[in-house]
Amino acid sequence: MFKNNNRKKAAQARKQNSKNRRRPQVKKIEYTGVVSMTREGYAFIVVEGLEEDIFVSQHQLRGALNGDTVKVAAKEKFRKYDKKSSNHKDTFKRNSPKKIEGQVIDIIERSKTPHIGILQITRNEAWVIMESRKMPYDISIPMSDLNNAFKTPDWTPKKVNGLKVAAIVKDWPIKSSAPIGTIIDVLGKPGENDTEMHAILSEFGLPYRFEPEVEDAANKISEKITSQDIAERRDFRKVTTFTIDPKDAKDFDDALSYKKLENGNVEIGVHIADVTHYVKPDSVVDKCAYERGTSVYLVDRTVPMLPEELSNKLCSLRPNEEKLTFSAVFELNEKAEVLKQWFGKTIIESNERFDYAQAQEVLDTGKGRLAEELKDINGLATILRKNRFKAGAVSFERPEMKVEIDDKGKAASVYQKISTEANWLIEEFMLLANRSVAESVGKVKKDKKAKTFVYRIHENPNEEKVSNLRKFAKVFGYELKTDESGKKLSSALNTLLSEVKGSSAENAIEIMALRSMMRAKYTTENVGHYGLAFNYYTHFTSPIRRYPDMMVHRLLEIYLQGQNSQNKDKYEEMCNHCSEREQLSTEAERASTKYKLVEFMLDKIGKIYPGTISGLTDWGMYVEINPTKVEGMVALRSMEDDYYLFDEDTYSIKGKSKGKVYHLGDPVYIKVTRASLEQKIIDYELITDENIIKASSKFSAKPLIKKEIN
Repeated sequence: MFKNNNRKKAAQARKQNSKNRRRPQVKKIEYTGVVSMTREGYAFIVVEGLEEDIFVSQHQLRGALNGDTVKVAAKEKFRKYDKKSSNHKDTFKRNSPKKIEGQVIDIIERSKTPHIGILQITRNEAWVIMESRKMPYDISIPMSDLNNAFKTPDWTPKKVNGLKVAAIVKDWPIKSSAPIGTIIDVLGKPGENDTEMHAILSEFGLPYRFEPEVEDAANKISEKITSQDIAERRDFRKVTTFTIDPKDAKDFDDALSYKKLENGNVEIGVHIADVTHYVKPDSVVDKCAYERGTSVYLVDRTVPMLPEELSNKLCSLRPNEEKLTFSAVFELNEKAEVLKQWFGKTIIESNERFDYAQAQEVLDTGKGRLAEELKDINGLATILRKNRFKAGAVSFERPEMKVEIDDKGKAASVYQKISTEANWLIEEFMLLANRSVAESVGKVKKDKKAKTFVYRIHENPNEEKVSNLRKFAKVFGYELKTDESGKKLSSALNTLLSEVKGSSAENAIEIMALRSMMRAKYTTENVGHYGLAFNYYTHFTSPIRRYPDMMVHRLLEIYLQGQNSQNKDKYEEMCNHCSEREQLSTEAERASTKYKLVEFMLDKIGKIYPGTISGLTDWGMYVEINPTKVEGMVALRSMEDDYYLFDEDTYSIKGKSKGKVYHLGDPVYIKVTRASLEQKIIDYELITDENIIKASSKFSAKPLIKKEIN
């Protein structure tokens, strides 16, 4: 019930460690890193700048848990790991000549990220029973702490037993068989939609509500636009202006204006909500926004960076309302060449609010509100898009799948989100604004030094991963036709992706190409944006939902006023924080989608579907079923017709006796065998019997699939 085996092993390990401390220690290199734990109890220490993660056995962890910052002593030594027992699939390559193995010598800081579990109270003892695959131990909760957790005098063990809670570990004494912690949040009844979404947010250390003082501070911000505000701004209120956003959007932070000039050119204004006019540095609202870093988009809700009073009302560029904006204004000719540009504070009044489907209908039919304006702007956007790809932007076109939620919060269907000209129209002008703002600050003469600025960078692909992609493509008879980086590599990538389109290798090669890409991040050190083929790029266009955009607005305003460069170290630290928050947000979004996909598959246990192999590892084969792309795993140990081994060189799984080979991207049939909401995993069984496949060919339980412009 309480993972007794792990607790006994941990107790034995900790007693042994207390003895080991008295023994002479072999001299090792010391590192500081973060614990990434496995369900089996061992861990890998992730050290920044170290290529290999450091393996630490359960007996050498000394009570360190997932997310803890630790000091570890390590040395390289050969160690062959059992593929059946390991599930660390990201950074640790098994069976290579050398491995880094170590032992924890000090716990520097316990993780502040909560562990999520179910409260169990029995015989005057309280435990949080863990659900996470990265936390193999249940947490003991002192009974005296429960009063603080529930904060009501009428709580009883019977009332609260079985609730889902968030807990953090405070200590793990050497003589204790389990870590001791405290409950920091009561999430609700397991299985209820709000409970599970709040649990996901808590798991990644993301808030799901605003503190009352933040809400109060936001509500007190004046919405009045004064005559002085208007006098200090360029007035666009009489210029045709509109927004295009998703149908269910409430925060409209960008708008476009259109004006035909007497010389035949057009003036396009990219108008962005002037959030920093209302949110002052170091205010209560600003500190909260910085801590959050970004809005979080779960499958069924948006958790905003700013309180609703700002995000959905005061700063939202709603139609027929005067709004304060920060703008990038461009004069373009018929070739979409920028002849003039201007950046500064403005005031606008949007004439029309389109959703993407409405705007696309106007483009398709040539009829409706602002038909001529949309047609003209779309023509310019099309040229900008073609020029961008011609310059070396990388084109990935993998379908984006979304989960549709019913009125009770349950997963009802899976559909494909499709992009159209209306999406690209907005995208291209947002890209133009972001690129131009970054270039206006970052591009200086050789004898001058660029001022401190916030850039959104995307480094060149990892050379080793590109080499692996080249080898992988050859397996399918395709060639990545360059050994160089930069523009020539991106051009070769686009050519390769174009050549495989529609082939059986398309999915596999596109997945490998995506894996070769680096992760975009925020920094004050500009190296350009590889994926977009821009030498300068930033995030200027979404300050309602991204804190880096607020940083950019403040810096740009300072520099437009002629002030000196700002403190680089300060902004670099802020960039690192925002990059980390963005990553946590992305992981939470994926977790919420995964939860709903598992929920969607609960009534499909035993059903057979066609699918495509989407991933291969030492321990299993990942398969996306068609057409919903719901991914699950076929464990190699469940493939009983042979003993299968993963071949890293050919990125395939081969049967040891019969020689059957499975490649990434191969079509297969699977049966759904398990869907676990607690662990957010789906298990499949590989089906190779033709008779079974034919018998189930009608697919009476085929998932609902539709396409939607959003």
